[in-house]
Order: sequence, then structure tokens, then C-alpha cells
Amino acid sequence: MFTNRYVRTIILSRVFLQLGVWIRNFAVLLYVTDITNNDPKFVSLISVVEFAPIFLFAIIGGTFADRWKPKRTMIWSDFLSAISVLVVLLALVMGEWYALLIGTLVSASLSQFSQPSAMKLYKKHVAADKLQSVMALSQSLIGIFTIVGPIIGVFIFMQFGIQVSLLLTFLFFLTSAIILSFLPRDTEEANAHNTDSFMSEMKDGISYVWSNRSLRTLGATFAASGLAAGMIQPLMIFITIENLGQDKSFMQWFLMTNGAAMLIGGAFIMTVAKKVKPQVLLAVGLLVSAICTIAVGASKILLLSFTLQALSGLFYPCIQVGIQTLLMKNTEAAYMGRVGGAITPIFMGMMVVGMSISGYLKDMSSLLSVYVLSGCLLLVGAWLLMPIMKEKQARVQSF
Repeated sequence: MFTNRYVRTIILSRVFLQLGVWIRNFAVLLYVTDITNNDPKFVSLISVVEFAPIFLFAIIGGTFADRWKPKRTMIWSDFLSAISVLVVLLALVMGEWYALLIGTLVSASLSQFSQPSAMKLYKKHVAADKLQSVMALSQSLIGIFTIVGPIIGVFIFMQFGIQVSLLLTFLFFLTSAIILSFLPRDTEEANAHNTDSFMSEMKDGISYVWSNRSLRTLGATFAASGLAAGMIQPLMIFITIENLGQDKSFMQWFLMTNGAAMLIGGAFIMTVAKKVKPQVLLAVGLLVSAICTIAVGASKILLLSFTLQALSGLFYPCIQVGIQTLLMKNTEAAYMGRVGGAITPIFMGMMVVGMSISGYLKDMSSLLSVYVLSGCLLLVGAWLLMPIMKEKQARVQSF
């Protein structure tokens, strides 16, 4: 895989991008919890501004990704993200802490133009039999930063404060943009001079998704699993504080455990990528995550909670690799941006809904109730995959 120039360059740029994202996210989380006295509603709001743009701008960014040259789109997205962080830093110096939320919102919005462009380059320049391995590699990178990201983010914030954290975020985003400039020059495509309107192309992408049964089914699974993920996303800090009686900074050790297991799981998937069907990977990942989610919400034993985090992390790459591979294998290159932009908002939109109500659900019921509900939704997501699995099995038997 590393012999492929596109894979090498994009992965390296993502190393610096992930560094910036983790430092920014932990700096914002810890700073806001400090000044709001751990208010769960503000914790939920942080997650909303991080993920809401994926719902709001994914279809727009995906459509532009199909219209624009991917290299140029990725460079400008990372560069403008860096500038937005710099503006937030200046506002924060002037005492406007709410600018942290606005800056995070802008940066996350810009990523919706960059991510589909990267997928488009993979689709065009990576052999079909290597796609699942490349997705596993990308997931392993996320696993690595789930381990080191919290350590780096918490350390930098605790030692140097919010301003240095944001300055480093700016530098890492800028470095990512510079690395992407070394990609081969964008090639002219057959539809480069397409005169169709933006709205026409966006509607065409939505119609493409609706006409594809596999993509429709995947969208339904995304809705259930997105709501499930959103409901518990902001609440891990309360698992740490309330269930286990630890300080909020102790959360980084749970994330590290989860990330280490993700790294192992991603590496394992790379070795079996050609042997396991992506829909099977996705279903297994959802089932294990459902069980672990419910158990994490109930556990008050430190060792058990760590074990569950490790088990969940081990199977989490099955979900991400399965999702990305199914999307790429069921989508033509010309529609990659729009399909990602049409399907991703389903997951992220429901995730934002879940994050928006998680703090209120916790206040009205209990932490355990929210985790049980989340686990049940993941089980529903796995059940919704049955039509795809039966369809694939029928194809095999027909031969």
C-alpha cells in the first residue's frame, strides 16, 4: 500500500491533521468544563458543534468534491481550517470564549469538503482489491491517535493552556495542507466541463443513492447506529466521574485503552481484508458494540470497564472499515463525493440529534438508561443489515 504515492501522502497529511484535531478537541472540552463547572449541557454542545457540520454540509461538500479537483479542494480545506483556528485564538485573547465553539464549527465544516476528495482519490488510484486494506490502514491511524491523542491533548492543555493548544492546532493543520501540495497534479476528467447546475448534480446524487438497494439499506443502518453513537458520545466523561469515581482527566486512559484495541483490530482486518465480506464486518462490529455499550453503562468496576473498552475498541474497526468499503464498492467514482455526502448526513444527523438530547436524557432518567437505549439501537442497526447479507448470499448460491 505504501508504494502508492497517493496513499503515502494522504496518510501522512492525516497524521498532522489528527494531531491538530485531538489537541483542539481536548483543549476545548477541558477548558469549557472548567469554566462551566462540568455542565452536561455545555459538554453536549461541544459535541454538537464538532459533528453538526457533517450533517449540514456533507451533501454540499460531497457535490463540490465531485465538481472540483480533489487535490486543490483538500489543500484549501486544511489551509482555511488553520486560518479559522488562528482567528479563534485572537478572539480568545480578547476574552470571547464562545469563539472556541464557533471555530470548531467552521473547522469541522471545512472537513466536509476534504474528506470526500480523499475518498475520490483512493477510488481512482487504489486497486479494487486493496481498498478494504487501505480503509483498515486509515482506521489503524485513527486507533493510534485514539491512544496518543488524549495524552498529547491533555498534557499540552494542562501544561501550557488553551492558547498554546490552539497555536499548535493551527500549525498542524497548516502542515497537513503543505504535505498535500506534494500530491500529483489533478487530472482533467471527462465531466470536468459539465454544465449541469449544482442543485441538479446534488439531486442526481441523491437519486443515485435511492436507486441502489445496498446504499438504501446502509442508510437505514446509519440512522440507527448514528443515533446510538450520539447519545453516549458526550457522556464518557460522566462514566469516568460518576460510575467510577475518577477525575475527569482519567478519561484519557479509557480512550487510550480503546484506541490500543482499535489499532490491534485494524491491523488484524488488514490481514484478513480479502477473506471477510464488508457487510459481515459491519454486522459483527455493531453486535459487539451493542453488548459493550450496555455493559459499560452498568459497570462500576474499574477493571471490567477497561476490559469492555478494549473489547469495544477491538471490534470498532469492523464498523468503520465495513462502512467505508461498502460505500466505495457500491459507488461509481463519478458519484463518490455525492454518495458520501448523501449517506454520511444520515449517520451524522442522527448522531447530532443523539448528542443534543443526551444531556437531557441523563438528567431525566439515568446514565445507565441512556447507555442501554444506545445499545438497543445498535442491535437494530445490525438487524437492518439482513437484506444486504441475504442478497449477497443468494448471489453466491446462484453461481
